[in-house]
Amino acid sequence: MFVDPRSSGLKLLREGRTYFFCSSHCLREFAEPERELGALRQKLVVAWPLCLAIVLLTYAVRFEGGPWVVFALASLVEFYPGLQFFAGTREAVRNRTWNMDVLVAVGTGAAYAYSVGVLLLPGRLPPTLYFDASSLIVTVILTGNYLEHLTRERARGTLRRLHELLPATALVLREDREYEIPAAEVRPGDQYRVLPGGRFPADGTVLEGNSSVNEAGLTGESLPVEKGRGDPVIAGATNGDGRLTVVANRVGEDTVLAEIGRLVTEAETSRVPLQRLADRMAASFVPVVLVLATVAAAGWFAVGAGFTIALLVYVSIVITACPCAFGIATPAALVVGTGRAAEEGILFKGGESIERASEVDRVLTDKTGTLTQGRPRLTDVVPAPGETVEGLLSLAASAEVGSEHPFAKAVLEAARLRNVPIAPAEESHAAPGAGTRTRVSGASVEVLSERGARDEGADLTGLAGPIERLSFEGKSGSVVLRNGRPVGLLGFADEIARGVREAIRALGEDRISLEMVTGDRESAAVAVASELGIREFRAGLTPAQKLARIRELQAEGHKVAYVGDGINDAPALAAADLGIAIGSGTEVARESAGVILLRPDFRGVALALRFGRRTVRKVRGNLAWAVGYNAVLLPIAMGALVPASGLGVYNVLPITGAVAMGASSAAVVLNSLSLRWVALGPKRPGVATRATQAQATAPVLTNQ
Repeated sequence: MFVDPRSSGLKLLREGRTYFFCSSHCLREFAEPERELGALRQKLVVAWPLCLAIVLLTYAVRFEGGPWVVFALASLVEFYPGLQFFAGTREAVRNRTWNMDVLVAVGTGAAYAYSVGVLLLPGRLPPTLYFDASSLIVTVILTGNYLEHLTRERARGTLRRLHELLPATALVLREDREYEIPAAEVRPGDQYRVLPGGRFPADGTVLEGNSSVNEAGLTGESLPVEKGRGDPVIAGATNGDGRLTVVANRVGEDTVLAEIGRLVTEAETSRVPLQRLADRMAASFVPVVLVLATVAAAGWFAVGAGFTIALLVYVSIVITACPCAFGIATPAALVVGTGRAAEEGILFKGGESIERASEVDRVLTDKTGTLTQGRPRLTDVVPAPGETVEGLLSLAASAEVGSEHPFAKAVLEAARLRNVPIAPAEESHAAPGAGTRTRVSGASVEVLSERGARDEGADLTGLAGPIERLSFEGKSGSVVLRNGRPVGLLGFADEIARGVREAIRALGEDRISLEMVTGDRESAAVAVASELGIREFRAGLTPAQKLARIRELQAEGHKVAYVGDGINDAPALAAADLGIAIGSGTEVARESAGVILLRPDFRGVALALRFGRRTVRKVRGNLAWAVGYNAVLLPIAMGALVPASGLGVYNVLPITGAVAMGASSAAVVLNSLSLRWVALGPKRPGVATRATQAQATAPVLTNQ
């Protein structure tokens, strides 16, 4: 629950943030949850046997002096397990913060004090002892706290698992020798080695070796990713069956793992706007309950019910009331929702991002790097009359060896997949804006754009039909010339990214419309939109025009999410109601976004919005439960059942009230735990590598 920093003297500084608490018990529970859980367990081990003995001595085994034995046992329960409630009450009064401890201490203290008075002042008070009620209430509430604590720790498991991902030590290479040092001592620039099955101690870049790396614990990616020289690795990932030598780039608090931990913590401890209502209700709840209890008890006494019944009315009301349900309604849902989202590689920047995600009804997305993979693939190999597919691909690949152009890499990848021979090239050089010129087997070979080929005077009449078809399909083309004559045409396209179709279907199921806004040419946008079934799209937009489109939709009343990955997307990400930076997006894009997707999978967009809606729905449901519980049970505690059941109902109401209060808080947590099952569909089976993925998307080879 919210604590006013101006009045609370209990605070804790953690990871640069200051947290304030209403009691030392809550502070210990936050700072050392496992230790506090052990302390609770120890108190219950003492309390339950004593309670059973008290009940037996009160109702079954009676002897002279028995009430004094019960008094001694009840005192142990009241002032050992129950002492935390009185300490919490003292701190709440000092900090001017009303909490559940006040109600428990007042209720059990009243029952205990009255019973002591009966013993010490025989004949002056109605001779009924309530040591059993005071002891059972303390024990039942502590049991509820224990079960709630267990459930909450399960919900917080994401952070704990993140902390367990880092290895304790690292094999650092210095002067060609391996030294095993604590992982915390790895510094940027250090070279370290990761053996098969080992974990990476720092973010870095692979220098030597090849292996598959499991990043599931960090990004939620279920498939191992192949890593080789030049590929990035992240701290906490698990190496496969190869040995890798890595140079550390980011260590300690600068790693992706640390960033994930910070964002999860911030999201879990943040307050969504809905929490303000809960804070106001919780702040006034305890004083109102105490007033109601006093008025109701006085009323029953005034109508002749007697002092004993009046006392039981008072105890029943303060014990049944549950302010904690208001206090944990939001945090419980946030802890589970953000933790579950982090397991899927989705990071929310605070509670406001979650609430904004719940309101989105329109998604605008860039094309390149979001809907598509952001790297071209060779899709068409069209030989000129008299040429062969294999000969064309071999000639093009030979000319492109050593080139860093994305088209060149796509050609070489396709040639290797088909085991096409690649001849050595001579005098290779790039022609800016045109292509590559080189010599292969004594012949002059050029791989040029259509415009570059025409500028060279090449006769492209035989390739006019395929060139027109590629343009219509939104693909890019390269013409291969040998000694100035066309050998064939190569077609390239930016392939649809994985998960996009499933994500679009999920957005449709959730009644969220999708619009593609891209700076690419019209034909490329039409091709992607047609393939994915996107009805609304705009092509050739500048960053300023994308920004204008977002503001236009917002003016119409839409809540807009924008998905992007580049520097040019930063203004749109910042202007949208919710910015979503996807996968390998730039640092600028990630800083501007409210949600970060750790892996380049568009399904994360639909899943993030679904998490937002479900989490906020749980918050509202928890608050409704808290209101409904108190609205129903407080009148019962005040006497609503007396006309039907008589005053004898108060023989059980204090105990049942304690059980109900514990159940209320547990119900809020259990309701929030259902967020663990939010998903788009079944997990993808199997394991894939770059090679198998590439084979599944081999180029189209055609003679037309």
